[in-house]
Amino acid sequence: MELWTKVSEIIARLTRRGEKLGAIFNSRSPPERSVAFTIAVIALGAKLAKADGRVTRDEVRVFRALFKIPAHAEKNAARLFDLAREDMAGYEFYARRIATMFRKDKVILGRLMEALFQIAVADGGYDPAEDAFLRRVSEIFGLSDSSFRKIRSRFAQAPDFDPYAILGVDRKDSLESIKKKWRKLVLANHPDKFVGSGLPEEARRMAELRLESINKAHDLIKGSAVR
Repeated sequence: MELWTKVSEIIARLTRRGEKLGAIFNSRSPPERSVAFTIAVIALGAKLAKADGRVTRDEVRVFRALFKIPAHAEKNAARLFDLAREDMAGYEFYARRIATMFRKDKVILGRLMEALFQIAVADGGYDPAEDAFLRRVSEIFGLSDSSFRKIRSRFAQAPDFDPYAILGVDRKDSLESIKKKWRKLVLANHPDKFVGSGLPEEARRMAELRLESINKAHDLIKGSAVR
C-alpha cells in the first residue's frame, strides 16, 4: 500500500476516535517504520515552524520542498501538519521516536537536522526559541555539540549561502583540495546510498537536497576562481 494512503488511513482513524496524533506511537500495533518516520518528521517540522510563535508561508514552502507529497495526498498532509501543531505531545516526544528509529544511523539524523534548520531560517530569521528547540533535538538525536554548531553555522549564522561552510573548507585552501573534499562529500551524501536501505522516501529527499547544496557550493567556488 502506498505510503500516503497509509498515512491517510491513520489520520481518518484518529479523527473518528477523537485522538491526538501522538496516540499512534502508544498503540499496541504501531505503524510500520516508513510511516512512523514520516509522521514523526512532519510533526517535528510542524512544531518547529510554530516555535517562534508564528507559521509563515516561507516555512510551509520549505516544508513542502522537503517532502514529495503527491497531489492527491496534499489535503491529508496539511491535515497531518495541523494535527501535529495541535497535539499536546511536545516536540521531544517525536524527536525521541525518530532517535529510536535511527539510533545507529547518525548520517540520516544529521540530514534531518539540516532539514529542520532550513525550516527554521525560511522566514529570514533565527529566533532564540528555535535555537533552543534545535539544540535539544540535536541532543536527543545523540549528535555532538560540535556537529550541532557546524550545522548551525551553515544555515543560521551566515547571512547568505556560504559555499565554504557548506563544504567545510577554508577560503585559503587550494582548488584541488576543495575539489577532493567536494568529491568525498558527494560520495557520502549521494541519494543512491539510501536505495535498498529500508529508509523512507523522505530520507532520500533530504539527501538529495544536501547534495544539491554541496554541488552548488562547489560550482560557486569554482566559478569565482575562474573570474
